[in-house]
Amino acid sequence: MRRVAIVGAGMTPFKEHFDLGIKDLVPMAVSEMAGSVDKGLDRADIQAAWFGELTTTDGFPAGILADSCDLMDIPVTRVENACATGNDAVRNATYAVASGAFDVVLVVGADKVRESSSRSTFWEWAKLTRDVAWDYPVGLVAPANFALHAARYLHESPATREHMAMVAVKNHKHAVPNPKAQLRYEITVEQVLSAPMVVAPFGLLDCTPQSDGAAALLVVSEDVVEQYTDHPVWVRGVGLGLDRVMHQHKADMTSFPATVKAARAAYAMAGIGPQDIDLAEVHDCFSAVELISYEDLGFTDRFGAAAYVASGATTVGGARPVNASGGLKAKGHPPGATGVAQCVELFEQLRGHASNQVDGATTALAHNIGGPTAVSAVTVLSSEKG
Repeated sequence: MRRVAIVGAGMTPFKEHFDLGIKDLVPMAVSEMAGSVDKGLDRADIQAAWFGELTTTDGFPAGILADSCDLMDIPVTRVENACATGNDAVRNATYAVASGAFDVVLVVGADKVRESSSRSTFWEWAKLTRDVAWDYPVGLVAPANFALHAARYLHESPATREHMAMVAVKNHKHAVPNPKAQLRYEITVEQVLSAPMVVAPFGLLDCTPQSDGAAALLVVSEDVVEQYTDHPVWVRGVGLGLDRVMHQHKADMTSFPATVKAARAAYAMAGIGPQDIDLAEVHDCFSAVELISYEDLGFTDRFGAAAYVASGATTVGGARPVNASGGLKAKGHPPGATGVAQCVELFEQLRGHASNQVDGATTALAHNIGGPTAVSAVTVLSSEKG
């Protein structure tokens, strides 16, 4: 297994791109990525591509990437793994390069959620299989799905809706300096608590917005890294975890076992532990999900998330900033692009030129959880080769 590095990264703004389609957004992200490569990139060097994409009305995803970016002579693989899609695309590309199959590959994530109905995203995408046929007709779409976990977590832990609101307030503040973020304004705890209820315990300001956008990475082997940059960001560990799909089969609604498994695998590959993570991009599709994930990722003890967020540890300037980009909550969440965009943010952070820079960071983590809380992907990046 060879060491693997990221040498270029780019993304579009995350927002409501009503005037642009996937065919426009993907080449925008890829072009910005190519322009970020220190020593330049000849697109003929790219040997394969992985495209994370959940749902689009624009047609055949792999073909769209190949055609819109003039990459017709390489294999393009579409990855779809619910909201873990982007980081799973990174994982698959990492394995391909580490194995020696390729030296230079492209990872892209993109989605156009603002032109996809909930029916097409969650009902037709699910194909009404036995495991989910009962979920969506009775209203168990994403907010209700995660609300089941949040309600139980608030019941069993010291956390309150105020602690959930602290997550939303923090991430909105972090988004303000980020030119790629969708919601670049601050909010207060009082505004979060008084916002219209979506599904208890989530008010409107506990929820991520619908977003369009694309993100891209150039992933290379250690054998060729010096052709592209003298300052690579190394992919130190990747992990994927699964859990039971149906909620009545879940043993504990206050944790996401998929995240625990994915993090354990990524830490083991990286040869580190959670104590070594300097900053993280954590899946905060709903505010309570970030709280639960602090614990599942090993950042704090069981039911310690309330005290952890209240301490300021996860704010830029704190011990371990989380979602310095604004997170899904304020940066935005086009599912296929989200995990790739997290790695774009961490690439910039570890190279010292992020919009909301965390000083002194050398090791970072990206995390997604998706499906009916049944799949999670974790990526560990570092400026140190290891």
